[in-house]
Formats: sequence, structure tokens, C-alpha cells
Amino acid sequence: MNKSPVGKGSPSELITKRIAALEDWRGTTLAAVRKLIKAADPGVVEEWKWNIPVWSHDGIICTGETYKSTVKLTFAKGAALKDPKKLFNSSLQGNVRRAIDIREGEKINEAALKALIKQAAALNKKDQPAPAPAKKKKPAKPNLLAGGNPQIAKGDGDAPVKAYISAIPGWKRDVARDLDALIVRTVPGVIKAVKWNSPFYGVDGQGWFLNFHCFTKYIKVAFFKGSSLRPVPPGDSKHPEVRYLDIHEDDEIDQKQLAAWITQAAAIPGWSGSSSNSSGFAR
Repeated sequence: MNKSPVGKGSPSELITKRIAALEDWRGTTLAAVRKLIKAADPGVVEEWKWNIPVWSHDGIICTGETYKSTVKLTFAKGAALKDPKKLFNSSLQGNVRRAIDIREGEKINEAALKALIKQAAALNKKDQPAPAPAKKKKPAKPNLLAGGNPQIAKGDGDAPVKAYISAIPGWKRDVARDLDALIVRTVPGVIKAVKWNSPFYGVDGQGWFLNFHCFTKYIKVAFFKGSSLRPVPPGDSKHPEVRYLDIHEDDEIDQKQLAAWITQAAAIPGWSGSSSNSSGFAR
């Protein structure tokens, strides 16, 4: 086999050098075969392995070896290809490979060779393993701040509020979910947001009327205009208008009274959200 060094270069350049180094019919034949392969499969990739030309597409199609009296095309999966024109005339006993030995003066059946090239490329593609399904990244769990309160990025709408509630640990999650559902039922069209790691509820054009926040042993509900509600919610605040309702694990919540406070709070102008220092919201 001709494996004489051809110097350095890209695979295509090395194949060209090999052809040029063969100053007889073998070079002409290898050049003709190369042209047929590239015409049959425009997507073929030229490689240089084992110091010989290799043509690949999703795997090796064939190699081009040159011997003293033959140019040999070895098909990597030739045994699996249909060869009605009987081009394969070498390596016929193997279970995988088949080869075509071309001798001086022999004419190449161009159409049949192209058909073998196309078959080999199609077989390689068929044998490619199915791509592994992309692994879905699990969303990172929110950090829990002091008291088990979730750290949630600021955002408007229902989605960040749901994310906040889902991240609350233990019994407080159920309380928060029930509270959110009660507000939605009581105030049609309520708007929601997460600000300063707390869910806020408001009425469009009137501002925010309520928020809540998780502490170690309770959930604190803040009514921003609580002093105007009747009866006034029980928890005092440093802010004169704000009143609180603390909900502990075993507390029996008066749903009727809580709904009445929510209805009243939503009916009056709320907090505009312009100042976090003087609002008295639960946090």
C-alpha cells in the first residue's frame, strides 16, 4: 500500500498531495473516484486517517487505498449495502466490510458507485443514536430568609405570588394558599405583586390594601388602611393607619370576619407603594 508521507495540511490538502504523488494511472483513478464520491454526497467530509484518504458522513463511508496494481475502495459497512451491479470484488468473506479493487484500464461504473456512496451515507445516518432528551433543569429553590420567609424577586402578577406561596415551608404554606384564595374570591380583579419578599394585593387605580409576610411562628397580615376598618383588626402598628392580623398554626380563622375586612380594605384608597419606610407593611 502507498503510505508515503505527504507532508502537512488539511485532510483535503493531504488527499490532493497523495493524488499528485501518484504519477501514474492510480492518481488519475483516485482523483476520479474522489470526484464521484463528492458528487454523490455533497455533504461528505474528507478526512486523513491511517495515512490514507477517508470519506465520511455520520461515520466512515469508505477509504481510498492505493497498491502497486490496484486502487482499493473499502466500504466500512459494505456487507449491509445492496450491490446489484456487483461492484464489490474484494473482502467478500467479511461480516462488515466490502471492497472494490480497481485495476489499470478498468472503467468505473459511475452510476453504480454513486448509488453505493448514497446508500452508505444513508445507512450511517440511520445508525446514528437518537439524541438524548435534554435534561430539564429544575428551577432553583428560593432562599428562605429569617423566619422561613421566601426570598422572591420583585414581580407583578399571579406568578411571583404563586412562587412565593409554593416556597413557604410547613403549615404556613396552607394558610398562605387559603388566604390568597380568599382574597381572589372576595375581590374580583384583584391585582397582585411581590415586593420586598412579600405578596401584595391591590385594586387598580386605588393602590395596595394588604400584604402578608412569614415569621417563625406566625404569618403577619397587614391592612394598610386598617384603622378605617370595622371592627379594627387587632394588631397595632407604629404607623397610625396600619393594623395587623397575626395567624398562628393552631388559630381558628374567622373566615367571615377576614372576608369582611378584605372587602372593606379593597373599597377604600390604599397605599400607593411610593415609600417603603412609612407604609408599615408586614415584613
